[in-house]
Amino acid sequence: MSQETSPPQETVQVPIKEEPKPATPAQPPLQGLLDSLKSMQEDIGQICELTSEEKTLVAEFYAALLKIMQPLAATMPVSTGAILTESKDVVQANVDPYGHLIILYRDGLIELKNLTEEKHRDLMISVFEDTLPKFKQLIGAHRRKIENRIKFLSSVTKEMQKISKALSASASQEPQR
Repeated sequence: MSQETSPPQETVQVPIKEEPKPATPAQPPLQGLLDSLKSMQEDIGQICELTSEEKTLVAEFYAALLKIMQPLAATMPVSTGAILTESKDVVQANVDPYGHLIILYRDGLIELKNLTEEKHRDLMISVFEDTLPKFKQLIGAHRRKIENRIKFLSSVTKEMQKISKALSASASQEPQR
């Protein structure tokens, strides 16, 4: 018997193409459009609610600002870098307690913007991010001013009371005529 040797066989891997799985049937174009419209309607409803809430918050913000600023300052300076304008020639800016931003330009032009208006809300945020930290300094300065007046009045009042007592005592010791 003869033994034949067979050459070793190579194994070749052949990629097997898998049949694509049947996809879920695509939504008819009309249904996709209707779903998109419903989503837009929900977004618009939320925008209306948020806009209403924003108006209320802005009104409350300015009512509080007015109460804070009235005894402290007629206007608050705003850093020129906080003002979002097309022109870079802003020389000075101030905001009043009613939400008016007064902008002075290098050419002498003065612009008044009402920050309570919806179209200026981003500017309003920028202005008050700049000015609210300044309120702490303003309030501290106002407190120190009152403390200094009290210190003065306290010292002077004590001395005046002593003088008044002395006058009263001397008047009661004078012989009556």
